[in-house]
Amino acid sequence: MSSPAATSPRRNLAGRPADTVAALVDAAVGEVAETGYDGLTVRNVARRAGVSPATAYTYFASKEHLLTEVFWRRLSSLEEPSFAKRSSIADRVEETVRGLAMLVADEPELAAGVTTAMLAHDHDVKLLRDQIGNAFAARLAHAIGPDADPALLRAVVTTFVGALLTAGMGNATYAELPKLMAETTALMTRRAR
Repeated sequence: MSSPAATSPRRNLAGRPADTVAALVDAAVGEVAETGYDGLTVRNVARRAGVSPATAYTYFASKEHLLTEVFWRRLSSLEEPSFAKRSSIADRVEETVRGLAMLVADEPELAAGVTTAMLAHDHDVKLLRDQIGNAFAARLAHAIGPDADPALLRAVVTTFVGALLTAGMGNATYAELPKLMAETTALMTRRAR
């Protein structure tokens, strides 16, 4: 069965001219770095990418959709960590979260923009948000191990998403999240035994 993202022409960017989509995604990163989220417009991203606004809107319904795509592409290209043979669940979660948390950590305007964008009530964003959530769950399930208790996995994923939001709001740093998740996972796994 195909995913909802693959059934809508606007939302399935895989079939689009890759160079145009990549140019828009790259331009969005540069534009948000200069203007911040509030100053970001799809029209200005299109200008920076050298395409017409109409072309940009063919691929991206909103700036929220565009920034969520930036995050999705970074997440999709992130390599899975390799774990030491006898590492604990908490250590494996920490290593996994290190990669995930640092995707936008060094770009404060992009991080703030992505945090806001991913919370948008936009159908295109929701489809990407669901894919992102599934990717988070898959990576954290890999960290927990093949016999992961579904309740533990839900708790770790929920805690991680909350930790990302906390960092996105400026109440923690992205660099602090791996250790926070290791501590939280250790508490969860001690109780689960």
